[in-house]
Amino acid sequence: MRTDYDSNSDSMRVKKVEPSLIRTVLNRVDELRKEGKEIIALSAGEPDFHTPEDIKAATIEAIRDNFTHYSSNRGYEPLREKLAEKIKQETGVLYDFRTEILVTSSGAEAINNTLLALIDEGDEVILFSPAFVNYENMVKISGGVPVIIDLKKESGFQIDAEEVRRHISDKTRLLVINNPNNPTGAVYGKRVLEELSELADRHNFLIVSDEMYSSLLYEGTEFYSIASFPGMKERSVVINGFSKTYAMTGWRLGYLTAEERKAGAILKIHQYSTTCSPTFIQIGAARGMDTGRTKAEVAFMKESFAKRRDLLIKGLDSIKGLSYIVPKGAFYLMVDVSKTGLTGMGYAGKLLEEEQVAVIPAVGLGKNCSEFIRISFAASEENIGRALVRMKEFTHKLIAAE
Repeated sequence: MRTDYDSNSDSMRVKKVEPSLIRTVLNRVDELRKEGKEIIALSAGEPDFHTPEDIKAATIEAIRDNFTHYSSNRGYEPLREKLAEKIKQETGVLYDFRTEILVTSSGAEAINNTLLALIDEGDEVILFSPAFVNYENMVKISGGVPVIIDLKKESGFQIDAEEVRRHISDKTRLLVINNPNNPTGAVYGKRVLEELSELADRHNFLIVSDEMYSSLLYEGTEFYSIASFPGMKERSVVINGFSKTYAMTGWRLGYLTAEERKAGAILKIHQYSTTCSPTFIQIGAARGMDTGRTKAEVAFMKESFAKRRDLLIKGLDSIKGLSYIVPKGAFYLMVDVSKTGLTGMGYAGKLLEEEQVAVIPAVGLGKNCSEFIRISFAASEENIGRALVRMKEFTHKLIAAE
């Protein structure tokens, strides 16, 4: 019998990670609503729209037709075929749907499985801060060592390739980017992606590119997939999914693309985690994703996000003491609240408890962002307008008290 450990203790891998601050805020919102409080939530990273009608109808039909059994581990083949065509049209990159596309139960699963499949104990993984919370924690769970590069407000939270070069070592295995970025809304341009591609080739590391928000762009901003640069299809894994573009966060449907050998390695992890995404969901997406009605609904969502972004920017311009970074993609905006005398954590906490407006303290997405909050404009124009009224009064009170 072993006596060198407590059988009731958590594993060392769990002890390395922290609970998500985002989920903590969302849970508090739920608690307050149960108490009867009316909360205006600009916190969650999900569209407030409903899933397109044709996808819902096709999924219901698939259930009625008894597509309730396992699919291939790689995913429903007609869906993979449609995804390959979509990717080719949007990025110019040709993937073999038979061997280079893997359907997953969410983009999060795609990220997690990729890191588990590609990282060995002690490998270094270059990450940027702020960023989606999964990256750093999953690197730790996978046995890797996060190497964090702080992105700077002064540069619009853009990546500096020279700064990346200084952080490369002989242990560097991966670099992870989120383009467009959650939470900053930054979109990385052609030149910096070329520079990162050159560094990956010269120093023999891979790039994992989370492109979940690639369809949500503003002001004519162009998007470039990392896999579209010379040699990078073979040196990258690209993550994407249906949650943001198609308002399908609760469906948990994602996918990844990679050359055959890496896709096969990730498939091994996928086989022992979720096995496959629900078959009827995959069929519903395949049959409904490119109908005329779905395309119109998706276009309407994109137009609405642009209007909401502009509304939020206009409102923030009227609030003395707050400054922000204009987002070029995704549906988040980073606000510097330091002139109020509070940290982002203090501001968000008081705003929620006193004014019933929920935002995210950005420190939960990067320790270098303690003075920021993240606002999601994936909410109705009405709710954004109401929240701005409350934020303005709240902030001016704080400034007056200074």
